[in-house]
Amino acid sequence: MAWIVLVLSGLLETAWAIALDRSAGFTRPLPSAIFAVTLVLSMGGLAYALREIPVGTGYAVWVGIGATGTALVGMLALGESTSLPRILCLLLVVAGVVGLKVFH
Repeated sequence: MAWIVLVLSGLLETAWAIALDRSAGFTRPLPSAIFAVTLVLSMGGLAYALREIPVGTGYAVWVGIGATGTALVGMLALGESTSLPRILCLLLVVAGVVGLKVFH
């Protein structure tokens, strides 16, 4: 259960990062509210998962999922540059996250 919560919390990290960008420095109410809610849920899920998963592994997986998800949203939906080197680097992050889970 802790791993499922950790993955969902990583996805929520993607949500709060995108909402933070869209909040325009907290000047837009809806994205600011989405940021606040998803941040609290993401941190709460991370805290829950860390009861069973070592902090180094849990935090690295959480950040890896959030960073990869945020970069993918940026490339696919927000017009950020997409290049083979960027995609390969994201695949390396994903490989690292999978490796942390496998060798946990």
